[in-house]
Amino acid sequence: QTKDDAVGECFDKVARVLGLGYPGGPKIDKAAKEGEDKIDFPIANLEKYDFSYSGLKSSVLNYVNSAKMKNETLNIPNIACSFQKSAVQQLINKIKIAVNDFHVKQIVVVGGVSANSLLRSSFKDFKEEVIFPSLIYCTDNAAMIAKV
Repeated sequence: QTKDDAVGECFDKVARVLGLGYPGGPKIDKAAKEGEDKIDFPIANLEKYDFSYSGLKSSVLNYVNSAKMKNETLNIPNIACSFQKSAVQQLINKIKIAVNDFHVKQIVVVGGVSANSLLRSSFKDFKEEVIFPSLIYCTDNAAMIAKV
């Protein structure tokens, strides 16, 4: 359960701060492929299955604002890469806890963030069967709800 922003919402907000536009997930994923993980953004470590992305979002915002105040050039690909790594790692950490606690044999990854290339590649070492929908079905949950 998320305590604040959902991961997709965090991607959207960070993309907006970076000037990448909406929806943020695909744009951050694309920018991240051109960057390097050089910025140490936080990974929340809450109880068991709880998520929190507000600290990560705030950390990126503070990093960007600080750089702008110092007239430093922003390396958008590096920021995107470092942000994406922290966001995805939190998901993977929680999934590993759940897999261990519930002895699951199969993991189904859905929602807009399930299209993320780093998230998809992060499952390569899992022993469990991991199912991802085709990319055309990995749309923003808010868009799907709005359609209904």
